[in-house]
Amino acid sequence: MIRLPDTFCKEMKELLDTEYEDYILSFEKPRHYGLRINTTKLSKEQFEQIVPFQVKEIPFISNGFYYQENDEPAKHPFYYAGLYYLQEPSAMTPAELLPVEQGDCVLDLCAAPGGKATQLAAKLNGTGVLLANDISVSRARGLLKNIELNGVPNCYVTAEAPEKLARQYPECFDKILVDAPCSGEGMFRKEPSLIRSWIERGPAVYHEMQTEILDAAVKMLRPGGLLLYSTCTFSKTEDEETVAYLLQRYPELILKELPHPAGFQNGLPPYGQCIRIYPHRVEGEGHFLALLQKEPAAQESLNGSDSRKEKRSEKRNHSMISKDIMKALDAFMQTIHSPVLHKMLSEQELLFKDENVYLLPAGLKYKSNLRYLRTGLLLGSMDRNGRWEPSQALAMYLNGHEYENCLSLKADDINVIKYLKGETILLQDAFQIHDQKAPVLVCVEDYPLGWGRLNQHMLKNKYAAGWRMQS
Repeated sequence: MIRLPDTFCKEMKELLDTEYEDYILSFEKPRHYGLRINTTKLSKEQFEQIVPFQVKEIPFISNGFYYQENDEPAKHPFYYAGLYYLQEPSAMTPAELLPVEQGDCVLDLCAAPGGKATQLAAKLNGTGVLLANDISVSRARGLLKNIELNGVPNCYVTAEAPEKLARQYPECFDKILVDAPCSGEGMFRKEPSLIRSWIERGPAVYHEMQTEILDAAVKMLRPGGLLLYSTCTFSKTEDEETVAYLLQRYPELILKELPHPAGFQNGLPPYGQCIRIYPHRVEGEGHFLALLQKEPAAQESLNGSDSRKEKRSEKRNHSMISKDIMKALDAFMQTIHSPVLHKMLSEQELLFKDENVYLLPAGLKYKSNLRYLRTGLLLGSMDRNGRWEPSQALAMYLNGHEYENCLSLKADDINVIKYLKGETILLQDAFQIHDQKAPVLVCVEDYPLGWGRLNQHMLKNKYAAGWRMQS
């Protein structure tokens, strides 16, 4: 049994009253494991047809499923193909309930490790733009991997202080998610180590941190835009009192009603529009959510947002890309049959940096003084022999039907595991491809994993070194 701090227990008893014993009993039950389908790669129905282990739908998440811990979905090739993301079920609710529409300019301000960012990106479905930020560079690296693993083309990944972002992007975003650092009371069952941090720091420290982050977020929210604030804690100080701070400091903000699926509880009065999720009420660990809207400016309400979005999509010049590199890129792109990607290439700016070529997202201006870990879709680079080397990120963006030189393997083929471990693959004589000299897109069941290069019957492994499966 987990040893909970006495002060915490007293606060929870006051909060839950007659439900307190049920809450305490939930610590004796096993935690719940969830995964969320990447709907940019396959539908819910397609996933249910190919999923190799038993799953059960999460009733409050449109594309979420429970799975059993011993199934180990992170070791299956479908995970490496970016078909699903492993995420605690209640942690899926913030991005689920923020009403992102295709074409929106979206900010995930505290985005690492990427669960909510990839969920928001799936809602955008390649349209608009997502800026995913985390102040920690090391955490942002993990965020970047998950963004690329999920095949997201229209994302900036930054590692900046929120206030610096606010100076660069005032009133730029239609939707903002702030899943703020918190004392983590809702994660005590999942991660008992957080209890020590709670004792050392406590909710008051996090409340101050949360208000500073939200001050920056409000500055970046467009008039008429929506801000969803969430935590994985039950503390009134970090939840309703932080909402109260926002409403008092920013009279232009309005608290909006959120849907309340079965088992979800209203926020504490007078903030009943908010949501509280408890582990004794639903099959999840716990969360708090509040949705706020910035009142539209007078001109905004008259003109709407179409003119803004049209202005954002203006084409800009390519920066410092040599003719040789462009020639190599153009030749390679002729082998790709993706109308969407070709349209993006014709309309959006290319950026050349550190020998790599990036396709910048339309809809949000690139700022050279920000600390970027990724600027849109990394297309690849040209090697010293003038040969184009496509990127791992590009492989994950494509599907197996959009490229001519494909090697599609069955999920149970031993060569899939060999490839994911970075090993060379020996191919059978019957294997034929369109061009022996071109890169080979290695797939599992037609879902891309990465690249390889043929040398007679040997496939040289080009899978990203930092992504390789550990034995």
